[in-house]
Amino acid sequence: MSIQQNLHHIKSTLPEQVTLVAVSKTKPVSDIMQAYEAGQRVFGENKIQEMVEKQEQMPKDIQWHMIGHVQRNKVKYMASFVSLIHGVENFKTLKEINKQAKKHQRVIDCLLQIKIASEDSKFGMSAKEASEILQSNEFSELKNTNVIGVMGMATFTEDKEQIKKEFTQLKTTFNHLKRFKPDLKVISMGMSGDYPLAIACGSNMIRVGSSIFGERNYNE
Repeated sequence: MSIQQNLHHIKSTLPEQVTLVAVSKTKPVSDIMQAYEAGQRVFGENKIQEMVEKQEQMPKDIQWHMIGHVQRNKVKYMASFVSLIHGVENFKTLKEINKQAKKHQRVIDCLLQIKIASEDSKFGMSAKEASEILQSNEFSELKNTNVIGVMGMATFTEDKEQIKKEFTQLKTTFNHLKRFKPDLKVISMGMSGDYPLAIACGSNMIRVGSSIFGERNYNE
C-alpha cells in the first residue's frame, strides 16, 4: 500500500481522542509530503538537526514533535518552532527548554518521559522523580514550558503481557501525577507494533512510523 493508503487505514481504526504522530525520522521530505498531502499535520523526529532541516523545507502548518532523546546543547535549534517535546527525562532538560523558549517568547509543551521498560537502553525518569518535579518550587517558576502529560516506551519484546503491564504502569503514573497537576492530558505511548494495545491501556497519542512509511533503511 502507498503512504496515503497506510495513513488512511490507520486513521480509520483510531478512536477520535487519539492523536497520530507520524514518525518521519530517516525519511525524505518527498515521503513526508505524501503524508502531508493526505492530511497528516503532526510529524515526529528523533534527531533535532534532521527535524530542523525538514522544518525549513516543509509547509509551516506542520506540528513538529521531538520524540527522541533530547540533547540539552541542541534544544536552542528547535526552540523557535517545535510543537511538543516528548522526551523530557530530567529537570535539567526542562530548565534548558524553558530558557530557550523564553528567548523566542514562546511556551513549549512538554511530556515527562517515564521509564517503564526493563531495558537499560531506554531513557526516562521514575514516577517518584516526576512527582517530585511537579511539586517543586523550581518547577512552578518555569513560565515558558508547559508539561501536558507523560510519555513512555515499552520493552522491545514479543511478550504482550509484559508490554501491557508497562503501558498500565504509565497510565497509573499519569493518574498519580494528575493529583499535582490536574491539567495533564496526554499519554504518549504505543508505536507501529503495539499501538492498539497502548490505546486499550489508555494512550491518547501514538507514535507510528514504519506502518505508514515502510521499514527504515539506516544505511542510507
